[in-house]
Order: sequence, then structure tokens, then C-alpha cells
Amino acid sequence: MTAVMDRDRILSLFRETGAMLEGHFILSSGKHSDRYFQCALLLEHPQKAEQLAQEMARRVRAVHAQPYDIVIGPAMGAVTWAYEVARAMGTRAQFTERKGEEMELRRGFQVKPTDRILVVEDVMTTGGSAREVNELLQKLGVRPQAMGCIVNRSGGNPFEKDGLPLFALADVNAVAWDPADCPLCKSGSKAVKPGSRPGA
Repeated sequence: MTAVMDRDRILSLFRETGAMLEGHFILSSGKHSDRYFQCALLLEHPQKAEQLAQEMARRVRAVHAQPYDIVIGPAMGAVTWAYEVARAMGTRAQFTERKGEEMELRRGFQVKPTDRILVVEDVMTTGGSAREVNELLQKLGVRPQAMGCIVNRSGGNPFEKDGLPLFALADVNAVAWDPADCPLCKSGSKAVKPGSRPGA
């Protein structure tokens, strides 16, 4: 049985693996920040990924006793994470992909209205990618039961208005600016985009 992990232990894993970056970054949301969580550098360590996934499963089960059917995350960032969480929860793992600007379930993945689904993201800033997954599922006639992430830097629960609980392993106060208001840009610093999603 994996030991319970608190916020400090989770953030220490980011530091140990060099996955917490400091500088001037463009986030997937298009906002700028002085801190970036590169979860791929943490999840490349299977044992650490397993520990995090076990903690997520523990927290979900503590609130929702009824088993889940599927864990789904948006590609690319949440593919490994969704798989590890599904493994920890003893269920199926799927991921969505963008075709042009639209999020889709591809590769033969299917969902049905009776499926209990957990949507996961690696890092949540605005919740944009996870919201796209949620909207796709609802178009397919499925309403997720909850959302989950490793790091939540949104300052709250972006899905509260949707009535969806958010399971976040670590809530982090990380500043994000609109590009026009970014003090780092105004000081002459050039932003870099370390994520995998194209565009701003």
C-alpha cells in the first residue's frame, strides 16, 4: 500500500525530477508565467508516476465509493497520466486528440451513457483542455463524474459551475498573466513555450 502523499511531498517530486521550471513561459492557455510544471519529466519515472496515481485513486475512492469505468485525458500531456490513474483504479484508460481545432475520441475508443468517467489533466491552469474533453463527452451523451489533475494552478475549481468535483493532488499559487499584461515581457524577457500544444 502506497503511503499517503501530501502537497509538500508531491511538489518535492517535481523538484527532484527537474519538472518544476522557473523562467518566462507561455502556458497551453496562452497566458504567461514565471513557473512551469513539465509533468513529462516527472511521469518519465514509472515508480513516481505510480505513486501519484495511487494517491489520486485513494482520494477519488474516499469520496466516490462506486467504481469508475474509464479515465480519460487529453493528448499529449495527459496520455501517460490517464493510463497510470486508470491502472491504479483498475479501470480502462482512454485519451482524446485534436483533429484541427476539434477534440475527438479516435483509435476505436468508445464511451456509452452509463459509463462513469473521470477526466484527468496533468496541470490545470484555466481547465481549457479538460473542458474540451468534458464538452466532447457530453456531445456523446456522457456526463463525467469528476475531474482530476496533478497540479491545480487555477486558484479554485474551474468546473464548479458544472457541478463537477475537482481532485487535485497539489494546489499551487502560480501567477499567470495575459501576454499584454506580462511584466516579464515588459522587462524585455522573451517567453518560451515548453509544452506540446502548438500555437499560443
